[in-house]
Amino acid sequence: MEGLESVAPAFEKIVIAEVLSVEKHPNADRLNVCQVNAGEVEPLQIVCGAPNVHAGARVPCAMVGAELPGISIRKVKVRNVESFGMLCSARELGMAEESNGLMLLPPDAPVGTSIRDYLDLDDHIFTLKLTPNRSDCLGMLGVAREVAAVTGIRLGQKKDFLSFQPTLSDKPEIQILEPVACPRYCSRVVRGVNLAAATPDWMVRRLDRSDVRSINAVVDIANYVMLELGQPLHAFDLAKLKGKIQVRFSRPGEELVLLNQQNIKLDPDMLVVADDVSVLALAGIMGGESSAVSDGTADILLESAFFDPDVIAGKARRLGLSTDSSYRFERGVDFAATRDALERVSALILQICGGEAGGVSEVTGALPPRNVIVLRADRARRVLGIDLGVTVISSLLQRLDFAFTEQNGHFHVTPPSYRFDLSIESDLIEELARLHGYDHIPALPPHSALTLLPQNESLQGMSQIRQLLIARDYQEVVTYSFVDKQWEADLAGNDNPVLLQNPIASQLGVMRSTLLGGLLDVLQFNLNRKHERVRIFEIGRCFFPEEAGYVQPQRAAALCFGTVKAEQWGEASRQIDFFDIKADLESLCYPLELKFVASIHPALHPGQSAHVLLNDEPVGWIGTLHPRWQQKYDLPQPAAMFEIDLAALMQRKIPAFSEISRFPAVRRDLAIVVDEAMSVQDLLDGVRIHLPVTVTDLKLFDVYRGKGIDLGKKSLAFKVLMQDTQKTLTDDEVETVMAHIKDILATRFNATLRA
Repeated sequence: MEGLESVAPAFEKIVIAEVLSVEKHPNADRLNVCQVNAGEVEPLQIVCGAPNVHAGARVPCAMVGAELPGISIRKVKVRNVESFGMLCSARELGMAEESNGLMLLPPDAPVGTSIRDYLDLDDHIFTLKLTPNRSDCLGMLGVAREVAAVTGIRLGQKKDFLSFQPTLSDKPEIQILEPVACPRYCSRVVRGVNLAAATPDWMVRRLDRSDVRSINAVVDIANYVMLELGQPLHAFDLAKLKGKIQVRFSRPGEELVLLNQQNIKLDPDMLVVADDVSVLALAGIMGGESSAVSDGTADILLESAFFDPDVIAGKARRLGLSTDSSYRFERGVDFAATRDALERVSALILQICGGEAGGVSEVTGALPPRNVIVLRADRARRVLGIDLGVTVISSLLQRLDFAFTEQNGHFHVTPPSYRFDLSIESDLIEELARLHGYDHIPALPPHSALTLLPQNESLQGMSQIRQLLIARDYQEVVTYSFVDKQWEADLAGNDNPVLLQNPIASQLGVMRSTLLGGLLDVLQFNLNRKHERVRIFEIGRCFFPEEAGYVQPQRAAALCFGTVKAEQWGEASRQIDFFDIKADLESLCYPLELKFVASIHPALHPGQSAHVLLNDEPVGWIGTLHPRWQQKYDLPQPAAMFEIDLAALMQRKIPAFSEISRFPAVRRDLAIVVDEAMSVQDLLDGVRIHLPVTVTDLKLFDVYRGKGIDLGKKSLAFKVLMQDTQKTLTDDEVETVMAHIKDILATRFNATLRA
């Protein structure tokens, strides 16, 4: 329950009074002096300024001593004329925000009766906030069922609820062309209806308190039964119908003017009620103006039907409508009560508007099945955490008025026709918890055996990788996994990306196969806001189609732009280059040794891009942005970036003990001349596999081109570090190792010693 409020504020001493006479106030143009019969021995004199006061009117009268919202009624003089009370408007009684005069009551309102009793002002309005699954509570009968189930009180029914006997032989002809969309349709003719009959005050009040506007007696009765039983109903003017009633989908070119004057073009998936000539109503949503009852209507055709919720759902919203009928039909109404609702509305129309009614024409097709649901007491115990037992579960199901049988703790439950939300065992367990009371289910801490899972020392977690990148002055960003299709073509050379069926924006229509596009987008965003130095990284998934579905590898990517270090006084400013981001990547993977092989990548500069290898397997790319994309994305300087598989970054070497030598290390420098095209990495790999164990390190420390070196050649200088754990190396042993290295360089790489 969302709210509870009284229909009127608390007040007393306000009665129904009859205005006997009205005379102009002698001292005021806009005031009248009234003689009022309020049920007292003598008439009361009351000064009133309402424009609609007149002799014979019956209105609420506040007696001396009454307390109204913000007003205390006393005996007063108004421009020297005594006044013994106040004639009241709806606003003064707190029953309306605005009013244009006195609240006029029916001529037969009993004089002297308390207005609270006459208008039932001690009534209360309950505002229920229903979830979409509880369509059964969209009528007072459904709410009564729910209250009965919650409180355990048996649900009662009026004895004369359906007391009605037809007197006419008329029966309308019905043709259901779509039996799946409309499994049940009931109709009846009522002739000689007096549409000028007044809707009873009690019904008008109940409709008004339910925010339903009174229109005429027939429509009011249909709305009242809808609020009562939850079944929408409709009345057609029988004189305007031509031929039999048809329920079908609309045909090409058909249009309909609705009751709200809206002219709509009907789509082929819209269910309609029609006759042999034209469309009469949009089924389950709103009737048409051409067949509506009006002041001259004498004979009517009543409709009560069940329409499939899937057929009605979404149609009203498509047309910009929201009706009580569509709200109920698209959630599901009680298809077992379709005829009962027709009988109820017929009885009320005959009682209030007169006339004679014929028999009911009913067409029934394949109604929604009520499949048996098996509810296991043991399963309910495991889900709820408490053991309700067979007896309590049986009692709760009986309170819900569910048909069931029980055997060995297994309940075979048949959901009622008005509960569309029950289809699986969990739905029934939820009902048990709701009725038993959530407050009666204890909040127990979970009990489980906790065991520490083994941690693989050869892998490091993503949090460690993030911390390593943050320590290298990078900031993490998170970008969309769906990107612009043009990014994929430019930066990944991917002309067949994974397409999104329902993208949130036109420029975010495909799934990314590289993280570089998102990083460049973040770079542009920062440059537009005057950030001159950007160092960012992202860890996320990329997406690729394959025969069996999709693969979603995780990758890490980083981007550098601007100066190597933030502006400072202690070091000269320098723009980042390929080797700066290469150093970051090598630091991230240390002590694993990466190899870099020059290769072409669609996003990278042809002369400054390389494949990243780990254990001779390609794991990513590194380089600077291609000048073409630098120009296209309007970057003032090139950006350096890398992208690498996260699985490769997570690998690490397990520390292993090695003996620390007590003997001195020996260093020798070796300078050779090789062809310019010779790869240093190939040279190092070729030499290292043939080195003796005494060589502990072999590194390049200088590259020279220029004077003294032939054109097409380059000079490479290496540091060779040797050490033995058992003894001090002799000069002969050192020279033997150096001769071995020189021989490998000369024979395998055609290298010569530099003079």
